[in-house]
Amino acid sequence: MATAERQFAEARRQMVLTQLRPNKVIDEQVIDAMAALPREQFVPKAYRGVAYMDEDVAIAPGRFLMEPMVLARLLQEAEIQPSEVALVIGASTGYEVAVLARLTSTVIGLEADAALSQQAGQTLQSLGIDNVALVDGALKDGLAKQGPFNVILIAGAVPEFSPALQQQLADGGRLIGVLRAPGAPIGQTVLVKRTGDLFPQRVLFDAGTPMLPGFERPAGFVF
Repeated sequence: MATAERQFAEARRQMVLTQLRPNKVIDEQVIDAMAALPREQFVPKAYRGVAYMDEDVAIAPGRFLMEPMVLARLLQEAEIQPSEVALVIGASTGYEVAVLARLTSTVIGLEADAALSQQAGQTLQSLGIDNVALVDGALKDGLAKQGPFNVILIAGAVPEFSPALQQQLADGGRLIGVLRAPGAPIGQTVLVKRTGDLFPQRVLFDAGTPMLPGFERPAGFVF
């Protein structure tokens, strides 16, 4: 193993030991998935040295990979099963898609930035991850024509979970993400679980996840 590979492997090990396990991540499947994936391959080369920091990592203007601990705890709360179908809204370079691909049977990644989507496809292919599909399109309303989904992950903070998006959950399906009011210094991770026509929400913990572009509320009419 080359020196750089050993360094990244050690960084992954430290991510598990110092970021995930001390912060209530106990799901071994989630831990194993994140310990196995080379997170550094999903960020620009100039940022690979900080790929495993306990912060959201910038990958493009206004776009970030989610902080490892936040992602891990969201996936843990979703209690993902091997036979389920998941949707990632804001697939970006494909890291969150790749983690989910190790937890369940089929993952669809929705991405509005064609360049990021292309990069994601190349990286996923190079890693032999073949149970995913990437779709180009606007993020805000999800992907109703491909639903319903057992799990929907929004890979960034948004001001609200729209009714149209929640309707794309199968009965018993879970929507996980970060709700953050525009301009607020911090948001809250939230789990929505569909039960028939009800969509109860449960707040999990605070998170400083950056806003995901494409979910801006339209400006109100002003006289």
